[in-house]
Amino acid sequence: MKRFIILVAFVLSPCLLAGEIKIGVVNTEKILRESMPAVAAQRKIENEFQTRDAKIKEFSVQIRTLQRELEKGTNLVSEEERRMKERELAGLSRRYQRAQQQMREDLSLRQNEEYGLILERTNRVIGELAEQQDYDLILQLQDSVYRSARIDITDQVIRALNAQESASEK
Repeated sequence: MKRFIILVAFVLSPCLLAGEIKIGVVNTEKILRESMPAVAAQRKIENEFQTRDAKIKEFSVQIRTLQRELEKGTNLVSEEERRMKERELAGLSRRYQRAQQQMREDLSLRQNEEYGLILERTNRVIGELAEQQDYDLILQLQDSVYRSARIDITDQVIRALNAQESASEK
């Protein structure tokens, strides 16, 4: 972090000597939560994974049903039937865990793809805003302890992204 501050100070020192510099800060996390493209991407991803999620929930119901059968029927079934049901339960549990893990991995990949596209658009919008409003430096932050509302341009970026999204929908 110290190196970053020193680097920024070194890079900006000529600007400081020449006059006032204009710095902006953008919260990328907020953009990925609140902008129309991010909300649309999240909805798209949810729709893509809806059937897989339903299948995983179905596995869960089957597992619970089989567990209840085993708990209730300890005295009613033969030892061999009980072992078969236990093996069936173990196999079902493994398939459930594999399906769940695979879905998590695939979901993460899809989110990264979609969010990567949104961040590319965000960077273009930030560049346009920087040129239009004569910014010398705009930093993208995930989060910060404090930043002045005066330098936070996140809402401007979200409005610009939303305007682009609305225009592309028409």
